[in-house]
Amino acid sequence: MPKMKTRRGAAKRFKLTATGKVKRKRAYHSHILTHKTTKQKRRLRSGAIVAKTDQANVKKMCPYK
Repeated sequence: MPKMKTRRGAAKRFKLTATGKVKRKRAYHSHILTHKTTKQKRRLRSGAIVAKTDQANVKKMCPYK
């Protein structure tokens, strides 16, 4: 059986935690930051956990992570 290929876009966007959950970065923090409040930008700095319904799909895209 040949090795499975990893979706490179997904590999760059997601990390696995020690407990097996999938971590992601929050959206809306890359540009046009002048219109956003300091509180909103501070909240966007922190990471987030991928929803349970999407975790299986992400793990399929990154089989060796």
